[in-house]
Amino acid sequence: QVQVVESGGGLVQAGGSLRLSCTVSGVDSSSLTYMGWYRQAPGAQRELVVMRARAGAYQYGDSVKGRFTFSRDNSGNIMYLQMNSLKPEDTAVYLCNAHTRRNSYWGQGTQVTVAS
Repeated sequence: QVQVVESGGGLVQAGGSLRLSCTVSGVDSSSLTYMGWYRQAPGAQRELVVMRARAGAYQYGDSVKGRFTFSRDNSGNIMYLQMNSLKPEDTAVYLCNAHTRRNSYWGQGTQVTVAS
């Protein structure tokens, strides 16, 4: 079965950097039609951080443009989120989302806390 697991969260000072990882297992990367990162802060709605549909352009949320970068490893089953110049308002649970033609899969999330 398909599993999505995030890692790399933690506590960082404002202005610092973190790199999150998301491993998608149980499916060949050629079957993934969509991959993306979202985040959810306490009391707030889930918001898009970055997404990429297959062969499509990257789409970043306005609040992270120029600071966050999405990438994938050669297998295509691991995606990364490089987060630079972090701000306290980036504090949230970061979740990974992957789609096949039939289903959408979410991980449990990884907590990122940015101290001022």
